[in-house]
Amino acid sequence: MLAEVADKEFAEQRIQEVSESLARGMYVQARRQLHNLPAWDVALLLESSPPKARAIIWQLVDAEEHGDILEELSEEVQKSVIRQMAPEKLAAATEGMDTDDLAYVLRGLPEQVYQEVLKSMDEQDRHRAEQALSYAEETAGGMMNTDTITLRPDVSIDVVLRYLRLKGELPEATDKLYVVDRDDKFIGEIGITRLLTVDPAKYVNEVMDQDIQGIPVEMDETEVAKLFERQDWISAPVIDAENRLLGRITIDDVVDIIREDAQHSMLSMAGLDDDEDTFAPVLKSTRRRSIWLGVNLLTALLAAAVSSMFEDILAQMAILAILNTIVPSMGGIAGSQTLTLVIRGMALGHIGASNQRWLIGKELAIGALNGVIWAVLIAGVIAIWKQDLVIGGIIAFAMMANLLAAGLAGVTVPLILKKFNIDPALAGGVILTTVTDVVGIFAFLGTATLLLG
Repeated sequence: MLAEVADKEFAEQRIQEVSESLARGMYVQARRQLHNLPAWDVALLLESSPPKARAIIWQLVDAEEHGDILEELSEEVQKSVIRQMAPEKLAAATEGMDTDDLAYVLRGLPEQVYQEVLKSMDEQDRHRAEQALSYAEETAGGMMNTDTITLRPDVSIDVVLRYLRLKGELPEATDKLYVVDRDDKFIGEIGITRLLTVDPAKYVNEVMDQDIQGIPVEMDETEVAKLFERQDWISAPVIDAENRLLGRITIDDVVDIIREDAQHSMLSMAGLDDDEDTFAPVLKSTRRRSIWLGVNLLTALLAAAVSSMFEDILAQMAILAILNTIVPSMGGIAGSQTLTLVIRGMALGHIGASNQRWLIGKELAIGALNGVIWAVLIAGVIAIWKQDLVIGGIIAFAMMANLLAAGLAGVTVPLILKKFNIDPALAGGVILTTVTDVVGIFAFLGTATLLLG
């Protein structure tokens, strides 16, 4: 743990040194410092820099490092960097990239630039690019690598070991080798540890594990991540409909998917894109954020319209205007808690058709219990503060009703949005806030009108 902290502090120190050299205009020194930084630290420096500084950093970085750095960049920053590159330089940077990273870069290019990059590639890289792009982006095929080592079942372990020694190196994150027949159909696998410890005279088909199911090439990447989490895999084979081995998925790719999903959920709650660039131009960021600010304004106007229905009672009793924000606020907090837990449960695969009704009942019970607790508390506070039991009872009833509505909406809103293929993390918060505001205001002012009007 201490070693990890020390490494992180050392990396931050080196990045800070580069930033200081750039700020002083000492570009020769900055180039030398960048040369000594690993690709992920250069990527972090680029993501932490404003657009003008990024352009300078990219020019100072050695061209042979461009490909490794591009692989580490977030989508939005990657696009901003690629815009500065000529097609032939981009083609050179993508040479040797993993298949999934190559597809990721090429998919983000405008059609004209994409075609120019393909023309600049040699035949082998062009074929690799076309193969990478032949699978849908958010599927197992879109995230797999083709750098697999395959074995035949009828060869001895000794032959395999001699072959590996001649080869000299293994692809990254290789913990197992895959066994295929002469038609490249997947029939099993053998772990590296097993390979090194069994009798070399034995044959592959004697020691391989045949109880392994490959990942279908069309499986959604989120489902792939769940499989890796449940099975504790480091790598897994990807197969087509005819059981032919197409490639493999490794844990580093899965970690990227998990991180992106978590980031997507967090930013979507605020109405932001998951590829939002912290240092994007002002106009671009403003345009993106204005969309959800506009949606929020519409929901606020709806809540205001509900309040205006009770203008007469508000004019008669100023205390109602003072207390009018309490009930919607409490409902919003309670509903957000439920909404967050439900979205998390859906992301983890914990919520399905079999337990939705039970979950709704649970949240209604929680809403009712919280309603009783906080209704009694707020009623007591108002009764003591304003010496008015009627207003205390009115706000208690409204609190009870809104906390029940918040619990119900917190469960049902994400479930309904999911059925319509709308991201609950993106739209759930806005809808929930509207529900709790409208119900809270209507319950409070409506009851006040009936009893005091």
